Amino acid sequence: MSDPNQLLSGLRVIESSLLGPGHVATFFADMGADVIKVESPAGDYIRQMTWPIVEGVSLLHLHTHRGKKSITLDLKSDEGKQLYKDLVAKADVVLEAMRPGALAKLGLGFEDLKKVNPKIVFATLSGYGSTGPYKSMPSHGIAYDTWSGIVQPVVDEEGFCRIPKNMPNVGINVGPMMAALAILAGVIKARESGEGCEMEMAQSDASAYMDWYRIETERAYMRPESEVTGNPSDDYVRRPAGLAGMWEGVRYQAYEAKDGHVLFMASEQAFWKNFCDGVGRMDLFEKWPGSKYADHARGNKELQKELREIFKTKTVREWLEFSDEVNTTIAPFNTQKSLADDPQFQHRMGFYPTEKLGCEQLPLPVFVNGEPLPCPTKAPTQGENTDEVMARVLGKSEGEIARLRDSGVFG
Repeated sequence: MSDPNQLLSGLRVIESSLLGPGHVATFFADMGADVIKVESPAGDYIRQMTWPIVEGVSLLHLHTHRGKKSITLDLKSDEGKQLYKDLVAKADVVLEAMRPGALAKLGLGFEDLKKVNPKIVFATLSGYGSTGPYKSMPSHGIAYDTWSGIVQPVVDEEGFCRIPKNMPNVGINVGPMMAALAILAGVIKARESGEGCEMEMAQSDASAYMDWYRIETERAYMRPESEVTGNPSDDYVRRPAGLAGMWEGVRYQAYEAKDGHVLFMASEQAFWKNFCDGVGRMDLFEKWPGSKYADHARGNKELQKELREIFKTKTVREWLEFSDEVNTTIAPFNTQKSLADDPQFQHRMGFYPTEKLGCEQLPLPVFVNGEPLPCPTKAPTQGENTDEVMARVLGKSEGEIARLRDSGVFG
């Protein structure tokens, strides 16, 4: 049973998922929802996908399905379909995290399920969505980020094209997050109106949406310069979209410290002045005071050389302390490996321990009344909770559960 004090303790989700899109309901499980993952007798092969494999089980499964329950049902059988409908009758959400229409083909689509629960929110998350020319194409991983333009190929020293080594996984992570937000909005509306809804989202759409600033900038630049310009501090020159326009920045730039690198962000005049005063170089401010806002001293190589030497005089930690002390903008460059040593990370996040979840995992970074969320339960083995869910949710007796098992409905 979930903790009744958690934020979503009154929410029940029936999840039909394959691979990463199941992360939608991970957010709900982390906040106390009763998430029941319904697997086919063959199971979700997420447990064997990608690396690392921790004691025979993938990290992808251990993280994506933590806090959830797993049951197996043969949805090709009439009795399996009926049990699925019985679960939906006592749920708030059905999550179809796979190709759109997979449940409808089994007679378990929205039109079928709203007959047993008019308030059900039926949500589908897939790769390219349920419409458009790509709707039936198989895909996963970074396909959505190559589609949206976030990830570009690189060429190695031998001239072969390759996927870049360091890149975000945007669509596959943000798609579930956006879907979770939409689903909760649907649940609120359903509880107010008594009427559920069908919604669908795509990981590709989410990847594009998260890069809205660059995409919308490119669209804006299609208009004449008489209508769309750059920043006044840059003499209205139209910089490349997004962070590509930061290449020539000086007061907003990466600098080498004694033992690593820092990001300097004094594009506001007040922060720039505080920095110069703090390092005893008000001559730099007097020579290059800059504009009040968004002035990166673009292309000022003379100033850049001065700053390069100044930043080499302190360690990263010393620059962060300096930033806090004099009120100027400096941040560290971490890696995925070094982040765990960062004191801000250790204070705010840290890891759930291996003994709880099978490996160290990041918590959902939400604090309620000053307290972090409780640690979820370990991701279930296939069908681990079938008997418990049948008894707790559907009120089945031990004898009924045994009969169902003997009939093969659990696989």
